[in-house]
This record gives sequence, C-alpha cells and structure tokens, in this order.
Amino acid sequence: MIENYSYFQNEAHKISHLLQTHEEVLILSHPNPDGDSMGASLALFLILNKLGHKVKVVVPNIYPSFLGWLPAIQNIIIYDKHERIVKKLIQQNRLIFCIDFNNLKRLNHLSNLFTENNHTYVLIDHHPDPDEYFDIKFHNIQVSSTSELVYELLVMMGLEDKIDVDVAMNLYVGIMTDTGSFSYSCNHPRTYEITSRLIAKGIDAQKIHNLIYDTFSEHRMRLLGHVLLNCMEVIPEYKTVYMWLSLEDQKKFHFQIGDAEGFVNYGLSIQGIRLAAFFTEKPELVRVSFRSKGNFSVNDLARKYFDGGGHLNAAGANSYKPLTETLRYFETIIKENELVLCQED
Repeated sequence: MIENYSYFQNEAHKISHLLQTHEEVLILSHPNPDGDSMGASLALFLILNKLGHKVKVVVPNIYPSFLGWLPAIQNIIIYDKHERIVKKLIQQNRLIFCIDFNNLKRLNHLSNLFTENNHTYVLIDHHPDPDEYFDIKFHNIQVSSTSELVYELLVMMGLEDKIDVDVAMNLYVGIMTDTGSFSYSCNHPRTYEITSRLIAKGIDAQKIHNLIYDTFSEHRMRLLGHVLLNCMEVIPEYKTVYMWLSLEDQKKFHFQIGDAEGFVNYGLSIQGIRLAAFFTEKPELVRVSFRSKGNFSVNDLARKYFDGGGHLNAAGANSYKPLTETLRYFETIIKENELVLCQED
C-alpha cells in the first residue's frame, strides 16, 4: 500500500469531485516525452474517455519512435506542430492534469500560454519539490514512476475495473522504462504488485520489452559504438564518466529523437563509477542527463549548477554554453564535489 494512504485517498476524492463538474479535460506532459510521461498520460486519457469526458493530450514536442505503437498514441497533439490548436485548447480547458513534471516552466515555450489564473491544476508526479500553485497534488517521490501513481489514483477512485489491456500496456511501459527495465528506482514491493496486476489484465510483458528495447536502427547502434569509443571521458579519481554527442555526429549517424535514450547509463556500468553524465548538443543549448549511484544526489547537482533537477539518482538540465565550454565547466564542478563523490555510502 502507498505510504500516507489517507492523504492520497483525500486527494483522489478531490479529483473525483472535480471530474464530476468538468466535462472537458486537458492532459499535459513534459518536453522530450519519455515512456513514463507518455504511458501515464495515455492511460489517464483512455480512462477519462471511457467515463465520458472530452479529453485532449498535449506534449511540447515529438516523442521517440520506439513509443509510436502505444495504444491511443494517435490522440497525442504535439505543440510544435499544432501551436494554434494547443493555444485554443488551453484557453478552453479549465481542468488541467500535469503529468510527470512539477513546474509549468518545464514546458519551455508552451509555458508562456498559461497567462490566466482561472485554471484548476492537478499534479500527478514523482519528482521532488513541486511548485505551490497546483490545486491538487497527487505526488510521491518514493514511487517508481508517475505511471505507478496513476494506477494508485485509479484504484482509489474505484476505477480498477476500467483498466483494460490498452490502459495496462501504457502503465506497464511507464513503470518499465522509468526503472530501466526494473534495474533501479524499484526497490518497493508495491511496484511489483502493481506490475503483476497489469500483467494479469492480459498484456504480453515480453513483447512490450522487445518493442521498447529491441527496435533500434542500425544507425543508432553505430552511434552508440562511436560515443563509447570516441566521445567518453573516464575520470577514475573522481569516480565519474561523461559522454557527449555533437550536432556533427548527430548528422553523421542520422540521429533521430530517442536514439540516445539510455546512453548515460553505460557510464555507471563501469566498476567504481558513481556519477555519469551525458551531454547532447542542440542548436540553441546543450541537454544534460545525469545518473548516479548511492547517496550522491544528481538532483542537487543539476539544481545548483545547471538550474535543472530530477531525482536523487537521475536528473536533467540544460546548459546555454557551447558544448566544449559546457564540458570544461562540468569538469570544474566535479573537482569541487570530489570529497562527496569519493566518500563511501
């Protein structure tokens, strides 16, 4: 059972009441959508649609191709491609579910559309330190994923019987991807209780795993080899690995959205490494992914030095310096945190 059950039950009751008074619902997810944000959003979409609500799902930009098979994904509206439609939806919808992010600023350019104060915001998320303006917070940093929280919400709202195979597949993808195929952030029995119940709904867990992890292109595999061989720096004295992906290499290897998914985790597979970072050059910025082991908080690292954030052992941020300058800056940060990195948990 989820910790602080009475609190979440009360929040679930509030959400049920809101849904009784709002026919139209808008579901929002974060930029660079991943398996958890997409799975949780689509599962909620399917359930609310069954209940008779008029539901729209908006993501800021395109999702990775390996998620293109998710049930109901054809209903996703991508802001980058449909700005006028999304602007109108935000003006019309007063009940907004914010899925897998805890600050509207995380929506980048899309956040500029939220100029009115008469929206009602429902947060469903597992990232630390949510902003205060959310009207309802179904929020817990101890769970594996936002998809796990959506499942808990549906149960508390008495809607478990509405979870069919399509809903279950979306939730399972969210949990599986946000735990690295059950290799981290999944040390609670409840996570496995939920996944077993989702499998009992009739999903094919092995097929889902193959669709997510075994459908990469040859270009992606060659890109991975190139990064590991030529774009990886190991700093053993600081128990750190960092890798980078330039715009030039992205062009050379026909880079597609999602091709670098999971690259950062390879650094942590090296014996003795506690911190891994991956830097992806974009036209206007450098996207940074952090992973760590033990009690070294990459959430704190991302917040302090890059105005980013996330979880204890997984976080993201942006750098507005050029790629080479960003890498040098990162090395200076590592030296500042040497004692913390090198201490044993």
